[in-house]
Amino acid sequence: MSEASDNVTIHPRADRSHHLRIIEALLFAASEPLSTEQLSAALPEGADLMALLADLKANYANRGVNVVQVSGKWALRTAADLSFLLRREAVDQKRLSKAALETLAIIAYHQPVTRAEIEEIRGVAISKGTLDILLEIGWVRMRGRRRTPGRPVTYGTTPAFLSHFGLNEIGDLPGMQELRGAGLLDATMPSGFDMPVPRMSDELTPDEDPLDGDEQMPLEMHLPEDAEGGQTIEDTSGESEPNS
Repeated sequence: MSEASDNVTIHPRADRSHHLRIIEALLFAASEPLSTEQLSAALPEGADLMALLADLKANYANRGVNVVQVSGKWALRTAADLSFLLRREAVDQKRLSKAALETLAIIAYHQPVTRAEIEEIRGVAISKGTLDILLEIGWVRMRGRRRTPGRPVTYGTTPAFLSHFGLNEIGDLPGMQELRGAGLLDATMPSGFDMPVPRMSDELTPDEDPLDGDEQMPLEMHLPEDAEGGQTIEDTSGESEPNS
């Protein structure tokens, strides 16, 4: 090799636009949201990932797909104002009952919460099948056991819940004013009514004990089949609703 060749220094490519293309390609090809660790692994050392993500998010702000943060991870998602174009016209057999939706909402806002506490808030008993359905879908998990007589199981939401509803963190759930503005709360609420600030953490609270080893195994569910032989997640427990 010549002396001239020996003196040539090869510099690593540090082109910002190239880094943006790398992130864009990864997000496009990913089947699920990617963490900052996964994205950083594909970039040269020293690349400012958060600044690159901010640029990419701005670039996609007015396009048909947006760069969004979901459950602390990053993904390409259809723009919210265009989501109606992708809705299926057929009736979805995998629907949740009112009882299951109410139970899910209570768990999301009050977690960690026990079954008895859910029933107290709803004002009506819930069947085991309702909780099993939410566990099977993967939106709810068993967190631990309350340090009270009987050691009841506590429930909380999962990253899959955040991902499905397009939330980056549980605190992004709508508050009282937002729910009232959307017509989901009565304008004349009872005196002293207040909504809890939702929080979600993998860490147990001081009044929770960890689950036993066998309790952390996935549940084997056998859901009723529909007329076409598929499975439905509709709650068919026949729960009675509170009297108005």
